[in-house]
Amino acid sequence: MSTVNVIVGVSGASGSIYGIRLLERLRDVPNAVVHLVMTRSGERTLFLETGKRSADLKAMAAYTYPVEDIGSRLASGSFRSEAMVVAPCSVHTMSAIACGISSNLLVRAADVILKERRKLILMVRETPLHLGHLRTMTQLAEMGAIIAPPIPGFYTQPETVMDIVDQSVNRVMDLLGLPVLGAPRWDGPAGGERMSSGIENE
Repeated sequence: MSTVNVIVGVSGASGSIYGIRLLERLRDVPNAVVHLVMTRSGERTLFLETGKRSADLKAMAAYTYPVEDIGSRLASGSFRSEAMVVAPCSVHTMSAIACGISSNLLVRAADVILKERRKLILMVRETPLHLGHLRTMTQLAEMGAIIAPPIPGFYTQPETVMDIVDQSVNRVMDLLGLPVLGAPRWDGPAGGERMSSGIENE
């Protein structure tokens, strides 16, 4: 089984639980090697939302890197990584990636992923969005990034906050091509019956 190097970036957007859960999921994949980069704002948001310290997340990664270390191997296209996920991704980080402003290692690593034509997944956590945000997302999609905001569906009838979080994180794992054992898959309504909206001729 070949090793899969996955870079995980955690920025300062609300929703640090998505980064935590992604790291937990990746930890369950035997051949996944996680490289973690957190911004200072990401560390602060993590503590405010969960009470956790950056050390708690670093313990779930094989390798961690200071966000200021622009000389890190993640900053070079010669380092072979298969994909990068920014979870959560702030609008600030999203915009910096779109403009190629490599002001820190997280943004530089994302820029490298794009230029090397590898998979970049951005869990953008912001609402509402103005036209500039939407245009930036379009620009990134045209550059090859996957915009994967954590927007839950409710047809699976989630019962807990973690059910809602898992739905988005499991989709990201699918995009990475990595297995999630026991992840629920929609197979239509129970009994195979057609769901009715009450509108007959739709």
